[in-house]
Amino acid sequence: MAYAMIWNVLSALGGVGMFLVGMLMLTGGLKGLAGSRMRSVLVRFTSTPLTGAVTGALTTAVVQSSSAVTVAAVGFVASGMLTFAQALGIIFGANIGTTLTGWLVATLGFKLDLGEAVLPLVFIGAVLHLTGRPKLVAAGQALTGFGLLFIGIDFLKDGMAAFEGTVTPANFPPDTIVGRLKLVAIGLVITLVTQSSSAGVATALAALGAGTINFQQAAALVIGMDVGTTFTAALATIGGGTMARRTGLAHVIYNLMTGAIAFLLLGPFAAVTLPRIGDGTGQIALVAFHSFFNGIGVLLVLPLARPFARLIERLVPQRGSTLTSGLDPALQREPGFATQVALDSLARLNTAACDHMCRRLGMALPADADPHNSDDLRSALESLRAYLDGIHVPPGSSDQAEAIRSAFHALDHAARLLHRCDQSPRIATLATTHRLRRLRGLIARAAARQARPADPLATEAMLDRLQTLLHDQGKGPRDTIVAAAVSGDITDQEALDQLDALRWLDRSAYHLWRIRVHMNRADGAAVLGGPHPEVPGP
Repeated sequence: MAYAMIWNVLSALGGVGMFLVGMLMLTGGLKGLAGSRMRSVLVRFTSTPLTGAVTGALTTAVVQSSSAVTVAAVGFVASGMLTFAQALGIIFGANIGTTLTGWLVATLGFKLDLGEAVLPLVFIGAVLHLTGRPKLVAAGQALTGFGLLFIGIDFLKDGMAAFEGTVTPANFPPDTIVGRLKLVAIGLVITLVTQSSSAGVATALAALGAGTINFQQAAALVIGMDVGTTFTAALATIGGGTMARRTGLAHVIYNLMTGAIAFLLLGPFAAVTLPRIGDGTGQIALVAFHSFFNGIGVLLVLPLARPFARLIERLVPQRGSTLTSGLDPALQREPGFATQVALDSLARLNTAACDHMCRRLGMALPADADPHNSDDLRSALESLRAYLDGIHVPPGSSDQAEAIRSAFHALDHAARLLHRCDQSPRIATLATTHRLRRLRGLIARAAARQARPADPLATEAMLDRLQTLLHDQGKGPRDTIVAAAVSGDITDQEALDQLDALRWLDRSAYHLWRIRVHMNRADGAAVLGGPHPEVPGP
């Protein structure tokens, strides 16, 4: 008897483990299949917190990953594509989308014995994975995960069924206020251990089906599991950027509020539902309760989304340089988003560096320009370089890898341009002759255009012509300067200073051109999926 009991416990635990593995594989495969389409759908259909909630719920239901949808929302805010209030709509909607897993488990996993029926799916998924083609690999991963999900549920059901009659609701805290609070705490611990509220809900469904707990006890456990995700969200913000910390805090406040609402609704919901529950419908009622209280929470918070967003922004203020504010480490789990955010930061850094150069050359900046000193720019440059280095490009993403390589090249030239901007003696020499003043004006206007290019490709062509012109200044004008020194019209030191100034103009124009070349190349690469022109080396 003891041996059989141990075996049943191991079967139930193995079922939970297989369910978790299946969820991870299903989620990974669906995300791979969705690709950039998930991101485009989220942005396209999110104009208000309400539309964001609907889009977030549907997208989460499709890709089976609220974390992926949340990371996407963080990325959109970091890149300026959405406001934080709009992103909150997506995040809250994702909570509703996660309840679809419970419906899937209750309607298919427990109503039908699919464990053996889905075994061919695992085989087909494995074969597709062996092809090595990205889309087929993703499809194979999703199929295998789907199969393992239901195989795990079968093991879980079998393990729990053995406790029928042995373990009863009387073995758990009673249906009182204190008893419910204890069950909420147990559900919270289950989520902390499994790091998956879906696995916890599946376990509660199995226990309810086996009769080891009653509906009220199962509902209290599910409330605790839902609240337990707040700790997961909070842990995920450790070491994260401003947006990740804001999102984590919003998750915590929202889920605690929703949990309190669910606790208050449990009694009335049970009173209305229990008389209508027949054989096998208790599990449907449980997932309905899960969706119900999450839906109520979203409906209550959506009208307050904007003031709620402002509250979170005050509680978690922006930190660090505005040039790198979007570089959230949390986004590095999604390389596509991380790359796009890095390119957005590169664009801001380019604007700031070119503005810095214009200011050093005596040119007035636009009224909306945010001036930065050399130290700020170098710090931002190093932060961006480290962030790019932390993005791990998945196999087969050649365009994305090209975008990151081009961004590194652009940063290298930006660092060299900043070094030129610190060469005060050479910059001062540019004011000493008419020719040098004219050339100084040319490169200052070019830097201003490079800072805010209306047409990036036309700007690249203009900078190419300028760097060719300034390179040619090292030939004839050089001989003129040397001749003036020989004839005594200028001193030898003045000649050396003017020659250095010409070289400064030549190299500065070259770096401006190469920054634009590589930024255009990066912008045309994998993040947008477009073609990019072939250009020579760095």
